[in-house]
Amino acid sequence: MSTQRPPSIDPLASARWSAQLPAQSPWLHEEVARRMEERLQWIVRQPARWLHWSPLQGGRKVHEQLVQRYPKAQSYVQQGSLAQVQMARSQLQQAWWKPARWLKPEPQFTVPAEPVDLLWANMALHMEADPQALIQQWYAALAVDGFLMFSCLGPDTLKEVRRIYAELDWPAPCHDFTDMHDWGDMLVHAGFAEPIMDMERITLTYSSAETLLADLRELGRNLHTHRFPGLRGKQWRNTLCEKLNRELRGSDGHLQLTFEVVYGHAFKPTPRFAMQAESRVPLMQLKSVLGKKK
Repeated sequence: MSTQRPPSIDPLASARWSAQLPAQSPWLHEEVARRMEERLQWIVRQPARWLHWSPLQGGRKVHEQLVQRYPKAQSYVQQGSLAQVQMARSQLQQAWWKPARWLKPEPQFTVPAEPVDLLWANMALHMEADPQALIQQWYAALAVDGFLMFSCLGPDTLKEVRRIYAELDWPAPCHDFTDMHDWGDMLVHAGFAEPIMDMERITLTYSSAETLLADLRELGRNLHTHRFPGLRGKQWRNTLCEKLNRELRGSDGHLQLTFEVVYGHAFKPTPRFAMQAESRVPLMQLKSVLGKKK
């Protein structure tokens, strides 16, 4: 398995996407979050603390679903900038006059002082320029026996659009998406145990090329290092729309577009420290391990 950053992702473009302040989460992200939340019914453990990673783009509606599932747990929200934190607080925090605000722990919009038992990260990895570093952050934030739930897009995503761009000899319309087996290898490399990877293909339908393109602008950006370097004109757009309308139209008259969604789940095991002349263990991790030994 390669330990390099994804070669097709431009780090600056990735950072710009992560820093956005979207008015709402993309609807597909909300739907994927809903499906992922349903999988929690198979996990018996009830976390005392859980961390919601980047809900502004990953899905805001699911936050309340997770609060309902774990009503006694303390929730934390991670966002990259102060402006994002303020927006997340305004949308995820219950109004002072609602009874739910006083009956359940209020979400905290700071980095938790102690490791969490669940880290929830929806539709983030495929837009990350250094996904292995991000997985390491998730590993460090989890307590021993804590578990990670995440989702992202897989390599069959937008295969129809990529085929059209190739036929027209245009630069790729999107960066490359990682296979679920490679994600599993990265989890093991980071120290996670028992990774369970699954995927499903979702076919979205659109009435026209214009509605399709509008949806794609909301779902993400083309982070490819060799994407079109500048603006394109009306003739280029007309050519693209004509190709989309002609080649993606199914028997029902709608345009059909494929999305591959990858789901991942893994536990953080008790570390096994090798006997060396000198060993360095993060204090938070050591406290977590010692706390398990009764």
